[in-house]
Amino acid sequence: MNGGTLGEVNEERDLGVRITSDLKATAQCTYVCSKANRVLGMIRRTMVYRSPDILTRLYKSLVRPHLEYCVSASSPHYVKDRERLERVQHRFTRMVPGLKGLEYGGRLERLNLLTLEERRNRADLVELFKISKGLSAIPWNSFRVDSSERTRGHSKKLVKGSFRRDIRKYFFSQRVVNRWNGLSEEVVSAGTVEAFKKK
Repeated sequence: MNGGTLGEVNEERDLGVRITSDLKATAQCTYVCSKANRVLGMIRRTMVYRSPDILTRLYKSLVRPHLEYCVSASSPHYVKDRERLERVQHRFTRMVPGLKGLEYGGRLERLNLLTLEERRNRADLVELFKISKGLSAIPWNSFRVDSSERTRGHSKKLVKGSFRRDIRKYFFSQRVVNRWNGLSEEVVSAGTVEAFKKK
């Protein structure tokens, strides 16, 4: 380019997302977990007054955005990567006074939090709903809509493709299909994004 030879790299950072030559999310997960753990350590060192409400607000505003940044594009499908992300939230819930002895699910319930996996699934569905309503740059006709005359389910069911490689199988347009098809007509026909989220 411009008379210079471009070097070959195995990893490149674009808009804050680390993209590797094998297109796996492991490098991105490692990077964001390291960043989120540093912020969590800073909160632990500097906060003297540790009420559950204050700590939860700090976690939601300073830590969780790192774990969920650009998650539609870089959502991990390997168990080790999903667990690595979830461990950061595990660590946070143990920081809250009075909750250390509870199981992880109990701590989340007391703090009114969802697992990061559930939040990623919900974000995928919200994004697909925006696409179906024309609120996104991605056109709805880029998905294969089920045109069969089935009476079960809703009117916007999608067809899931069959792929050999995990990269394509767990890509946004494929991983969201089963959950989307499992929704009811009342949910997918919601008038607004807020109404969809509530339903």
